Parts: sequence; C-alpha cells; structure tokens
Amino acid sequence: MLLLRCPLPLLLLMLPLDSRPQKLPTRDEELFQMQIRDKAFFHDSSVIPDGAEISSYLFRDTPKRYFFVVEEDNTPLAVTVTPCDAPLEWKLSVQELPEEASGEGSGDPEPLEQQKQQITNEEGTELFSYKGNDVEYFVSSSSPSGLYQLDLLSTEKDTHFKVYATTTPESDQPYPELPYDPRIDVTSLGRTTVTLAWKPSPTASLLRQPIQYCIVINKEHNFKSLCAVEAKLSSDDAFMMAPKPGLDFSPFDFAHFGFPADNNSGKERGFLKSSKFGRQTSPKPRVDLHRVCIGNKNIFTVSDLKPDTQYYFDMFAVNTNTNMSTAYVGTFARTKEEAKQKTVELKDGKVTDVFIKRKGAKFLRFAPVSSHQKVTFSVHSCLDAVQIQVRRDGKLLLSQSVEGVRQFQLRGKAKAKYLIRLKGSKRGASMLKILATSRPNKQSFPSLPEDTRIKAFDKLRTCSSVTVAWLGTQERNKFCIYKREVDDNYNEEQKKREQNQCLGPDTRKKSEKVLCKYFHSQNIQKAVTTETIRGLQPGKSYLLDVYVIGHGGHSVKYQSKLVKTRKFC
Repeated sequence: MLLLRCPLPLLLLMLPLDSRPQKLPTRDEELFQMQIRDKAFFHDSSVIPDGAEISSYLFRDTPKRYFFVVEEDNTPLAVTVTPCDAPLEWKLSVQELPEEASGEGSGDPEPLEQQKQQITNEEGTELFSYKGNDVEYFVSSSSPSGLYQLDLLSTEKDTHFKVYATTTPESDQPYPELPYDPRIDVTSLGRTTVTLAWKPSPTASLLRQPIQYCIVINKEHNFKSLCAVEAKLSSDDAFMMAPKPGLDFSPFDFAHFGFPADNNSGKERGFLKSSKFGRQTSPKPRVDLHRVCIGNKNIFTVSDLKPDTQYYFDMFAVNTNTNMSTAYVGTFARTKEEAKQKTVELKDGKVTDVFIKRKGAKFLRFAPVSSHQKVTFSVHSCLDAVQIQVRRDGKLLLSQSVEGVRQFQLRGKAKAKYLIRLKGSKRGASMLKILATSRPNKQSFPSLPEDTRIKAFDKLRTCSSVTVAWLGTQERNKFCIYKREVDDNYNEEQKKREQNQCLGPDTRKKSEKVLCKYFHSQNIQKAVTTETIRGLQPGKSYLLDVYVIGHGGHSVKYQSKLVKTRKFC
C-alpha cells in the first residue's frame, strides 16, 4: 500500500505504461526520505507524497487536483488540508485504478491521451467534502485501494494552502497533539499586560518529542492555523527568539504581509500572466500582528499593550522536528482602562511641585482669571528630562522635552483655558516645579547659563584650599556655595543620586555653607566668577554645590563638583 511518492506514480499519470505486467511498488522508506529532501521533485507536481506536508497555491476560481494511489484494501488513511488566508472548498474521492496499472493485465499499453482522459473523466466515489477555513481532516482506519483525487478551489481570492497525507497515521503523528482542554486561559489582566496559561501538549509531556509554543497577538481576530498567520506577516519577518527570563515580550513594531484580497484578481488574467503568484504591486494596510516563540514553558505575560483595547491571542504547538503545528483554541481579552487622572489647578504666579511615577503622566490646568496677551510657563525638572505638552482649548501649542530650567511664552487669548500634560522619564520617577502666569514680570525661577558645571583649577589646589569657577548670566542673582566632606570612595554613581536640582540651601547644614554673593555681567562672555574655598583638610575629598537664587526665592542647584585637596604640600 502506498501514497505515491516516487517517479513511478508520475509514470502512471504522465507516461505510457510499460508493455510488461506492472504492480505499484510498496513504500521504500530510504528512497522516500531521499525524495522528500529533494523539494524540486514535488514542486508544481500533482502527486501527493506519503507522510510529507506540501505547500501550494491556488488562483481564485481556478481548481487544482492532486492524486495519490492506495494499492491495497483495508489500508489506514489520513488527509489533512490547511487553508492559509482564505476559505477553501475541497473534496476527496476515489476511483478504481486503471486495469493495466493493477498488475493483472498484459498487452500493449494504452495511449497516453487515453489514460489521461480516463483519469480526468471518471469522477469516482466521493469520500469527503468540506468548505471553510478550518484545518479539516479525513481519517479512515480501512480505506479501499484505488486512485484518490483531492480537488481544491478558492472562490474568494488567490491563496496558499497545505496538504498532508499518510498511510501510516498511527506511527507518523507529525502534528503535535492537543491536551484534553485545548483552551488558553487569561490568568491576569492589567492596563498594559495580559498573562496567559495553557496545558502542555501530550506530544511533549508523554511522547517526549521537541515541542515549542508560539503566541500570536493581534487586534482583529483569532487565527486557525500558523499558515494563516504567516500569510499576514512580512516575508522577511522571522520568528523572534525566546525572551530573557522576566522580560517576556514587548510587542508592537509590526509588519504585515498577505496576498491581496482583490475582488478583481480572478478577472484580470492579463496581469496574472506576467506574475507567477499574481501579487498586486500596492501593499495592503499594516495590521497589528505579532508572533513570538517562547520555548516549552506554558505561562507567558504579554506586556506594553494599550489600555482599554481588545486583543486576540492564539497559541500554536510546533513540532520542531517536523516544523508542523497544531492550534489551541484562541481567546481574546480587553485590557483595563487607564486610571483617570486628577487634574491639578495651577494658580497664577505660584510655583507648584509635581511628582510623576516612572513612565507616568500628570495633568494640570491653568485658567487665567483676567484677559491676557501672553502666558508664561516656567518648568524646573529636578532629575531627568520630562516631556511637556500645552493645549489651549484643545489645540496643541507646545510639545517639548525639558531638562533643567526652561521658560515658554505663548500668545494669550481671552477666557482661554490651558491643559498641561507632563510625562515622566522611562528610567525612574520624575520631580519638577512648574509656574504659570499671565503677568510677564512675575518670574520666580532664576535664569541659568547653558553650562551649569563647576570648574576646579588643579594647579591652584593646596592642602587646605581649592579654587573653582562657574558661569553666571546678565541677570543679577544671588549665588551660595556649600561644601561637604565625603569618603575617598565616593563615586559618580553616588553623586548622580544626589543631583536633585530642586533641593535648595534650606536643606543644607549651616556648617556646610561657605559664602553667598551677588553676581552678574552685561557681557555674557565675561559672566564668570571664581571663588577660593579655604579651611579644608589635607588629602580629603569634598563635594561642592552652587545654588543660584532668583528674585522669587526659588533656587536652582548647579551640577555638583567632587574635589580633593593635596595630601602633601
């Protein structure tokens, strides 16, 4: 018994039979393994090999027929058809083998055209038919001998499909087996995360075959086969590697691939003649679709999803030996809504402190009580950069990243209301101070130079003093310098953690104060001041801080400077 897989079946369908009596060969496993490795053998062939999955293509409204031979009665038979990106109509039928092929007759062979006509014209007995986009099976424990025909048709669009047939279904088992409960469970649901769990495939847990699980996430619908997923993905979009432990999966830089759902594709045969696959030149719209293979674990968290959004989740068990897959029952879930943000009211001319969680956001509202020509927003980011957006009556006026102190002046409008959105850093929590005013002379934040570093002069170091310099501005401000002794192993990482620019001199000990002085220069090129700090200990390290204090009393700290006195003088 055999599903034809060698040149002899091709002889039956394409060549005159030999004049000697013939009997179809039995399965030669060594020959078969050699032939299925030779992909060109079955390329564009109408013969289905025994025990190997083939992939092929259908043009819309153009039927395709495949053949295979079962030589002996009472032979087990299994046929699986997998539609990819369109529903299929398919039918399996059987007819008696041509008399000369049975091996019982002899004499002159029938002419080739007569054999082909005999195969084509005889419809045979229909065994099974199906219409739809499910992966469907025909299984029989006892099939009659004969010439089997598999007819396929796509009425919607050009499409791919896969076919697998075997006469040894009990031993082959190329598709992973599903557990008794093949559903995917949603075990945890958040605003941006969904945790999935599923029961392992018996193929892995009992048969010890290598199985890996692949998850597919999208916003449109569930998929019934991995073949359907592949039709949606870009041809150069490969499977992702399994994520590192604890990170799981951050999707959503998506690509899309598929054959065009063009209702005219079947009519425009002039175009199809010039293209082997009949693909349109205009790309289809991108879709949110992604897949990731995660090895053999059976719990997984999908992260970085959008709040209040419905997602569809599909799971496929893939036999890594055969690269054939079986679909679990897909599921869907809607992420939780984003927590409603409280809007903070800003008072004209008053500084407001704002704290933002990592990756979080805060909303503020400013409504000047009187008519105004201009409105000024002053922002002091204490740690990392923050993102600010300002809308006036719904219209976006400003979108900027702010590091340090920034001031923005916008044109005013009578009875206008301003909505400010502040977005924090991805690296950690953010702190800032913000002032909004419609009075142009109301400025609480001091002006700063572009460079807020403190420079130390190495040649002027002594065992008891250091000399430093810093830049000022054209605006007359008060500068206060503070020192603090630190350990010799004090490093840049510790210094970075203390770089909160919003902490003022009022948080420092009185013993750490060196001096305060006023300073400015109309010539910005000469706005530099120096100071020698005395009374230090030999060979000791000190952290120096300079604060500039504005007219409204608000202070901003320059970047801290680590210095060390000479040990020997």
